[in-house]
Amino acid sequence: QVQLVESGGGLVQAGGSLRLSCAASGRTSSRYAMGWFRQAPGKEREVVAAINGNGGSTYYADSVKGRFTISRDNAKNTMYLQMNSLKPEDTAIYYCAAREGSGIYYYTTRYTYWGQGTQVTISS
Repeated sequence: QVQLVESGGGLVQAGGSLRLSCAASGRTSSRYAMGWFRQAPGKEREVVAAINGNGGSTYYADSVKGRFTISRDNAKNTMYLQMNSLKPEDTAIYYCAAREGSGIYYYTTRYTYWGQGTQVTISS
């Protein structure tokens, strides 16, 4: 069993930055692929970024390319999402997810474990 806990959300002005963290407990290691997703009110949950087990491969949604950076520190069982140049349309609840596997996965249905989410609100 894997437990995921997100932190780092908050309220910032457009153009600002936030760094989200996802702390994993349980049997986590480089065998687990991870990802960040977000869900805005009235919208479906969508992928933001994903990373493979050793951090060597990453994926970004077009809407965040060049602004967000996903990374992980397996020694600390923690994944990060550095978000820069934030826009009001980035406002959402951000979730981290994990699953066993050696690839990168960017569909919600491919993930087994989910955190409870952290709210990110960007004011204009």
